Amino acid sequence: MKAGGVMDYWEGQAPAAGTAQEVLPGIFWIRMPLPIRGLETINLWLLRDGDGWTLIDTGLGTGEIHRLWQQIFATVLAGAPIKRVICTHFHPDHTGQAGWIVERFGAAFHMSAGEWSFGRMLWLDSQPEVPAYVLGFLRRQGWDEAALAHQESRGYNMLARSIRQYPHSFTRLADGQRMNIGGRYWRVMVGRGHSPEHCCLYDEVDNILISGDQILPAISPHIGVYPSEPDADPLGDYLSSLKDFARLPDDCLVLPAHGHVFRGLGRRIRALQAHHRERVDAICAFFARPAPAVACFPALFARPITDENRMLATAEALAHINRALREGRLQRRPEGDVTMYEAA
Repeated sequence: MKAGGVMDYWEGQAPAAGTAQEVLPGIFWIRMPLPIRGLETINLWLLRDGDGWTLIDTGLGTGEIHRLWQQIFATVLAGAPIKRVICTHFHPDHTGQAGWIVERFGAAFHMSAGEWSFGRMLWLDSQPEVPAYVLGFLRRQGWDEAALAHQESRGYNMLARSIRQYPHSFTRLADGQRMNIGGRYWRVMVGRGHSPEHCCLYDEVDNILISGDQILPAISPHIGVYPSEPDADPLGDYLSSLKDFARLPDDCLVLPAHGHVFRGLGRRIRALQAHHRERVDAICAFFARPAPAVACFPALFARPITDENRMLATAEALAHINRALREGRLQRRPEGDVTMYEAA
């Protein structure tokens, strides 16, 4: 392992697109491209499973990734089928190719009930026009008419555009469940905050955690509040979930969905906890005077906020605002069509 900040990174090279790198016997690392600035790749994990394979996460539903999977099927699989597909959570960079791969191999599809149902609901909820309740939610956060018009121009089918086919049925994963994959026994650990019931897998014997997006080595996962649940407290859920993962050995090998393989789980968790506490403090300091949610962007984000990332920025700001509201550090009041926040 080589040192890198608070973590020790695995010394092996990340695989090139369309190839696989064996990290440990029977565990192969695959990377697929992402058209997201600052998050250019996603890690997927292929595990030997008897006379076949189990796949963890699948990549976006793009034509490029579809072609890369066909290349991997023809080389890495060595003629053996994918028997199981496990998706850590419903986000399209994890489920985008799942339905196609499941159908191609007749594989079983495994996911938590919260992730499968929420993702399938959003996939089926695709509409050509942005619903009025969504625009009302954004207007309350301080979006101006130009920003709302741009959002309207994008339609309301982003998830459907990014997933080839959402699986029709699934086998439920639950917290504490144990799965035998190729002779390794993995315990399901459900994390919350980034998504409803995000499933990680932990091998207690070899001390390996497949962490999905729940714990990443260099960035925090996106924690956001959206129009479907405007009063949610996902940051509270996330910080609570981190306490469960903090009980694992600090030297476990973490296989994340983004970034490099690393050790130093406890140190990374403490850094994530401190990061979000600092952001809540920054939010509370900013709202010394009443202002709408969008006004606090400079206090939270170093990067410029544009039409392309305004929704994510709003969702993240609200996650920290709602945590501060739950802690009694902020209060809110309507002012016309806009919600104003101020220190309590």
